Amino acid sequence: MLATSNNPERSMTESLGEQAYHQLRQMIVQLTFAPGDVLREDELQDRLGIGRTPIRESLQRLEREHFVTVIPRRGMFVSGIDVSELSMLFETRAVLEPYAARLAALRGADEHWDQMEAQLAATSDAADGNALLAIDRTCHELMWKASGNRFLLDTLDMLYAQSDRLWHLYLSDVTDPAHAVGEHVEILDVLRSGDADAAASLVQAHVAAFDEQVRSAVTARLVAPLAG
Repeated sequence: MLATSNNPERSMTESLGEQAYHQLRQMIVQLTFAPGDVLREDELQDRLGIGRTPIRESLQRLEREHFVTVIPRRGMFVSGIDVSELSMLFETRAVLEPYAARLAALRGADEHWDQMEAQLAATSDAADGNALLAIDRTCHELMWKASGNRFLLDTLDMLYAQSDRLWHLYLSDVTDPAHAVGEHVEILDVLRSGDADAAASLVQAHVAAFDEQVRSAVTARLVAPLAG
């Protein structure tokens, strides 16, 4: 899987339903469609240039993954993010991401680590936070691929997308993900060396650091209206 759904190679190989799914999810993650926005199938068909059936399939999948909410007799809406669910999102990632790292250290090949190294080499050329976050995502995806477990890959892909949306909601205007991307340099070293324990430990710390950033930003936003 690639860091962006606009990749031409991906578009040529995946179904129209997959294309619609990735494009719509990216638009939700990056707040083109914000929480609470109404999603209408006919408008999405015109916007994406994709037919009704693939759009409907993608929306059903996004509903299962809690990006979209259907309210009977009212319509389909972009789901909000309940602050009380943040702990569930990150406790799940905190278990699965280190496990994927452990498997990746044992099963990964040089081609995975060479691709990750190339991504990290491009960090200095990243124009903004979105570009840095794309590098972070690709590093995670390469690790998931290297784990050799497609069920882990699919689950972590969805969880990361929810985390990505949190970054756009709470952190994009207050933090620079350069440090998070930099952590992948050390992670890459231990993955390439095959040190499963060290890989799991570093990835767990990496996920926990992002969790703390989001929690701090959410807390600050909740307290701010009371400050006056």
